[in-house]
Amino acid sequence: MYAPKHRGHSSQQQRVDAAAMGGAADGHGHRPTARPAPRRAKLKILLLVIATNIVSVYLFSGASLSVHLPASAPRIHLWDSAALLRDLNGTRAALAGARAELAALRAQCNTSSLLLESVLAGLGDVHGDTPPAQDFGGWPEEPKGELKLAIEPHRLPLGFHANFGTDELFPGLGFACRNFQDELAQYMTYNVSAQCPDDDAFALQLMLKGCEPLPRRRCRPRSPARYAEPAPLPRSLWSIPPDTTVRWAPYTCKNYTCLVERARTRGGSYFCKDCFDLEGKERRRWLIDNGGPGFSIDSVLRSRPPGTVRIGLDIGGGTGTFAARMRERDVTVVTTTLDLDAPFNRFVASRGLVPLQLSLMQRLPFADGVLDIVHTMNALSNWVPNAVLESALFDIYRVLRPGGVFWLDHFFCLGPQLNGTYVPMVDRVGFRRLRWKAGRKLDLGAERNEWYLSALLEKPMT
Repeated sequence: MYAPKHRGHSSQQQRVDAAAMGGAADGHGHRPTARPAPRRAKLKILLLVIATNIVSVYLFSGASLSVHLPASAPRIHLWDSAALLRDLNGTRAALAGARAELAALRAQCNTSSLLLESVLAGLGDVHGDTPPAQDFGGWPEEPKGELKLAIEPHRLPLGFHANFGTDELFPGLGFACRNFQDELAQYMTYNVSAQCPDDDAFALQLMLKGCEPLPRRRCRPRSPARYAEPAPLPRSLWSIPPDTTVRWAPYTCKNYTCLVERARTRGGSYFCKDCFDLEGKERRRWLIDNGGPGFSIDSVLRSRPPGTVRIGLDIGGGTGTFAARMRERDVTVVTTTLDLDAPFNRFVASRGLVPLQLSLMQRLPFADGVLDIVHTMNALSNWVPNAVLESALFDIYRVLRPGGVFWLDHFFCLGPQLNGTYVPMVDRVGFRRLRWKAGRKLDLGAERNEWYLSALLEKPMT
């Protein structure tokens, strides 16, 4: 038999047992709150700090964080730029390879098409069908020889080229050349590796008809007999070169003396009649700003910050006198000119300047925003169709850098055209006016209502 326990001892023992067992209830029947073990909590915090430091060291040590994906999927590198660049290069190479395969498939398809056409043509002959008319890309008959070389594309020896985006090179041939196929065939008829025909005037006529650029030829142009070296700079700027620097066969004049004398004779409709007389009117051009319809070179240069006009273009510059004046002021100017019954290009080159044979219809061969100044005198006037003129003005705007200037010099028109057509056209292009001068042209009589306009226009900075 168990001995009975005292009541007080029993209550105390129950509390001790409850505390030891986690305490199911206190003396009032309430469950006591458990206290966290302090050592265990500190251990967890320590482990968390250590794990965080390990992850940080791993991420910032240059290791790549990648996700396990299928082999065909691209790997993603968040911190390794070298690995990312390798992946990009690999993707680019794969894309180039795919393009090359596409070009090869295209070539195979073309070959298969030709073979199929040949089989169908053979079947047509067997059944007596009328053969269809052959198509030679718009040419009346199949091109041959040098003409074929000039107008057809040429396959790249190494196949597809990513820079060109194709596996062929296409010749730079003016679209309008197709309108003069007989003349172009004549131009491309010559002996390969021999001297070119004396057809300078014929080639120029093709250019003026719009067949520009002309195709290249595999022949050597004739050099003048007893050719003489040009004079050195700066003396060459204002010197008439020797007659032996030119082949005179294409021109009416047969020496420079004849060209100089044109300026001193009455009559005759010659392009740039007094351009070769370097001791006459040509010597005085652009030197003074006398209040007339034109400006002086120095006044134009003073309108710009010093030294910021460095390179430019003179459109329709004749014998290059504008470029010569700018050369004296350490500005390099390229002159566009055409050999219209005189050797304008050779004369410009003899002065130590850069000629560029270019017609009005061709896009200026400069990148966007590269020139400090563009000048033109008489080349642009009311003889140019409005659509062509506006396109030319936008092209000038294109090649000028921001802050560059367009010097429209002695633009000729009739009174009603000035405000009705040309002023709105200039405003549409977007130039900002720096100087603007309009004056009457009275040499043929006031009743003709003829005007000159000279303007200095700036391409805005923004």
